[in-house]
Amino acid sequence: MSALMLSAGVLFAPALLGAAPAAIAAPAAVAGLPDFADIVDRVGPAVVNIRTTERLKMREQPDEDEMQEFFRRFFGGQMPRGQAPRSQRRQAPQQQPEREVQRGVGSGFIISADGYVLTNAHVVAGADEVYVTLTDKREFKAKVLGSDVSTDVAVLKIDGARLPYLTIGDSNKIRPGEWVLAIGSPFNLENTVTAGIISAKSRDTGEYLPLIQSDVAVNPGNSGGPLLNMRGEVIGINSQIATLSGGYNGISFAVPIDEAMRVADQLKKSGKVSRGRIGISLNEVSREVAETLGLKGARGAEVAMVEDDGPAAKAGLKAGDIIVKFGGTEIVKSNDLPRIVGNTTPGTKTTVTVFRSGAMVDLPITVVEREGDQPTRGGKPTPKKPKPEATANALGFKVSDLTAAQKKDLGIAGGVMVDATEGSAAGAGLREGDIVLAINNTAIVSASQFNSLVAKLDRSRPAVVLVRRDDVTTHILLRPAPAKEKDAK
Repeated sequence: MSALMLSAGVLFAPALLGAAPAAIAAPAAVAGLPDFADIVDRVGPAVVNIRTTERLKMREQPDEDEMQEFFRRFFGGQMPRGQAPRSQRRQAPQQQPEREVQRGVGSGFIISADGYVLTNAHVVAGADEVYVTLTDKREFKAKVLGSDVSTDVAVLKIDGARLPYLTIGDSNKIRPGEWVLAIGSPFNLENTVTAGIISAKSRDTGEYLPLIQSDVAVNPGNSGGPLLNMRGEVIGINSQIATLSGGYNGISFAVPIDEAMRVADQLKKSGKVSRGRIGISLNEVSREVAETLGLKGARGAEVAMVEDDGPAAKAGLKAGDIIVKFGGTEIVKSNDLPRIVGNTTPGTKTTVTVFRSGAMVDLPITVVEREGDQPTRGGKPTPKKPKPEATANALGFKVSDLTAAQKKDLGIAGGVMVDATEGSAAGAGLREGDIVLAINNTAIVSASQFNSLVAKLDRSRPAVVLVRRDDVTTHILLRPAPAKEKDAK
């Protein structure tokens, strides 16, 4: 008997003999499904409902015209009889008292026994009064110690002692696929528990918000509530949803607790967040641009604009530089840089590494305190165009030299002005008045030099031109037009 027949006989022997078949063991993943009940029992009391109100003056008595319009629109007729004529109504209404009206409902959680509470900044924005309600129905009027719109974090304080509070986890250690749960007040349904998994980490949805993405059901009212791991530790603050309808669509976002606590510590101390800035605006670096320029990998942040007299300008940064490292930290994506700079203490002296003209350059820089959301623009005017060249080059440019006065006005040492575009340049959205500063890491000093460099390009490979428009500079990938038959001879 063959080995196959023997194994088959062993496999089916119990059934043939009439013995009961053995139960199939459950897969480990099914056997290990989580039970959140114990976690909820333990942490639930520290999750709070947040109710906000605003004070409004009671409306003065409406006049006859307003009442007539009301009845016409909503009841389809005239105002009922008995309304006093205008002459019999008081002419100067008395001062009306204020009344408190509900503004919104959200969630939050206690982080210390003496009553510090974390929530979202948008939950308490514009509120005159904030009330915090615990699961045991105790209600406290809360004081907003501070809120930060950039990270959507707010810190409240309630007068209490020996209050239940949550343990802060480590959002750096989370992994996609990990079980998590949320507790909050969706649609004012207090202490609602939902569960799911982490879908992704470090989603870029804002300048200072590398958010945690999960599929935990989050709806209006969940904002400010905790996202918890299987140890009952807070790893995030539920903040946003991706939705087309206004309701839950399977994607929700939470502020990482590490970021939130860094902000909360400053809000508790001073009521505001101090961030660093260096005075630049940025562009993303594409893989094609990086490869063409000779930069290993699509990494770093391209400097699009340098603020006049700002820290970057004083350090020698130029538009078109690609920042690959700041203070020794690698810049993988352009969004990494604002966070790293923002988290740097103002006054710190450090080094920024840039990729410029095919080489790495280290520049010392001093970080200053951020005052506004955007750096002040340089405001250099675009010069008027001189007489254009007769024909466009292989990239589709017609260019002309800049005068010394124009270069001084723009604050540049070289470059040529675009007088007209066609072909590849026009298709990329370039237009007259733009300034071409470099091509493939070579600085442009004149129109004849630029056209000569373009003429020598390998027509089978793309080229990268550094272009300035107004006060914003960026690298543009362009493909030369195929060589004409007479050019190939």
